Amino acid sequence: MKVLANDGISKSGIIALEDAGFEVITTKVAQEQVANYINTNNVAVLLVRSATKVRKDIIDACPGLKIIGRGGVGMDNIDVEYAREKGVHVINTPASSSDSVAELVFAHLFSGVRFLYDANRNMPLEGDSNFEGLKKAYANGIELRGKTLGIIGFGRIGRSVAKVALGLGMKVIAADKFVGSAEIKVDFYNGQFINVDIVTEPLEDVFKHADFLTLHVPAQDGGYVLDKEEFEALKDGVGIVNASRGGVINEVALIDALDSGKVAFAGLDVFENEPTPAVQVLMHPKVSLTPHIGAATLEAQDRIGTELADQISSLLKTEV
Repeated sequence: MKVLANDGISKSGIIALEDAGFEVITTKVAQEQVANYINTNNVAVLLVRSATKVRKDIIDACPGLKIIGRGGVGMDNIDVEYAREKGVHVINTPASSSDSVAELVFAHLFSGVRFLYDANRNMPLEGDSNFEGLKKAYANGIELRGKTLGIIGFGRIGRSVAKVALGLGMKVIAADKFVGSAEIKVDFYNGQFINVDIVTEPLEDVFKHADFLTLHVPAQDGGYVLDKEEFEALKDGVGIVNASRGGVINEVALIDALDSGKVAFAGLDVFENEPTPAVQVLMHPKVSLTPHIGAATLEAQDRIGTELADQISSLLKTEV
């Protein structure tokens, strides 16, 4: 039985699938050719990440497709319910990349509070001619320890972010429409750990108290999570990180808030217009930028590959 990993899969995932009796194809097929390739090669399992879109046209055109797998959490590039109505299994790997995304959030936060996003632009240009000037410009950084981190969306990734924040000595508040509370386990050396119970609060309270804000919510059907009105409700000088989905922040309103000083800095891993983000966002001097790499660590890709392999083997073990 053949598996097409159209957006790639880790070596460990390939080995796990091959050991289970599957043939793994890693050829990158253009979006418009995916359906034809699946049918021509009798592919039973299609694995994607964020690049390949699996809409109704592909699902209808590929009656032999048994499983659609998403390496990662969000499945907004797949018509999930329609596929399931057609008898196609749809799977993802929600737990595999949580820690990787959480660490990237803090990479952006550390970059923001110590001006690394700007220093890394200006040091190559002026480091040898204006060293003392740059030193003075970046000398007013602040610490994360003791500050309040507001987490919007308290699923697996939000809880992983909370774990790191607690380890750093930050105060954590969270908002989530579907999660009332969560126990966060912070592990230390030699088997020691602490458990911290966090009860989610109304979004308005998070806006009021957060020194930094990070978003971990799915793509929105309508409207923004952060729009002009929400920016006005935030504390002055807040730092904002979005490593969830583009389109949850109104980027025009964000630029206005950065220009006014309402928002001190932003860290963006996702954008409204991927894969061609707005130039105004890319060029803004107060924005730390990454190209949607939240889950792109070697460890996460290994976990994603093996978790997909386990799920596929479990679903199709009687047919291989």
